[in-house]
Amino acid sequence: MIKAGIIGGSGYTGGELIRILLNHEKVEIDFVFSTTRAGKKVTTAHPDLIGSTDLQFTGVVNQNVEVVFLCLGHGNSTKFLNEYQFSENTKIIDLSNDFRLEADAELDGRQFIYGLPELKKEEIQQAKYIANPGCFATAIQLALLPLAKHNLLHAQIHINAVTGSTGAGVSPSATTHFSWRNNNVSWYKPFTHQHLGEIKESLQSLQGDTGELFFLPNRGNFTRGIFATAYTPFDGSVDEAFAMFKTFYKDAAFTQISNEPIHLKQVVNTNQCHIHLHKHNNTLLITSAIDNLLKGASGQAVQNMNLMFGFDEKTGLNLKAGVF
Repeated sequence: MIKAGIIGGSGYTGGELIRILLNHEKVEIDFVFSTTRAGKKVTTAHPDLIGSTDLQFTGVVNQNVEVVFLCLGHGNSTKFLNEYQFSENTKIIDLSNDFRLEADAELDGRQFIYGLPELKKEEIQQAKYIANPGCFATAIQLALLPLAKHNLLHAQIHINAVTGSTGAGVSPSATTHFSWRNNNVSWYKPFTHQHLGEIKESLQSLQGDTGELFFLPNRGNFTRGIFATAYTPFDGSVDEAFAMFKTFYKDAAFTQISNEPIHLKQVVNTNQCHIHLHKHNNTLLITSAIDNLLKGASGQAVQNMNLMFGFDEKTGLNLKAGVF
């Protein structure tokens, strides 16, 4: 058993990590750090865990745990690591955007590896520090990486993706409270979303320069999941596209290529990404769906941890979708 620490355990991603790790056969949660809830039971923030744990939030860290997950707001992971020290043997998995870009990947001698297993599995297995990908970035990259691998992304790529309200975090805002979000849909950050940087770097690592990405993110009137569609010119047949994608993901533990059109409920509450392909004239439509809190955050973080420690990649992540 390895001991894990969770920093920022009262939010959505921290709560999902606690749920996964409580049922992970190789991990024991050593502490759950929170500056606002220290001394209170974890169940005060996550009442669904009543009967599952007696853990309390703490304001103290154990410097010698084997792995630490940082579930902090963007920009706060750097501040935390500058204030708190951990053993040289402690592996760190950051779920913010602080270290995702190549220009930001180093902090005080720590070199963070971008943690998309479908792209960098071997590097993750050797890494001590991981920058977990963003949720939109995960869904979009998995939709486009096989095309980049075959040098096919030279024309414009148009992407439309809708996310649930949990993607905005646990703190309420004008566009996340129930009365605004219910029965409502809207776009935000058109063509400028912060995940575009990491998406471009991953695609360019396979192809070099690509066509321009036009990404329109949308707020959906549901709580969790991302449903993304991307389309771009493609000269081959749809059968050739399916063969390309299935070959690229043949060893991927959680990315599945569906012969039938997909929907969001297939992946919610799982660490899966489902992908479907459709050809219209000379345009290829790629649809991908993930759970933003699992494959888009905490589930992928545990997947990375499994790879780093040599565990079976699926350990603790055989989760059931709520289809009905």
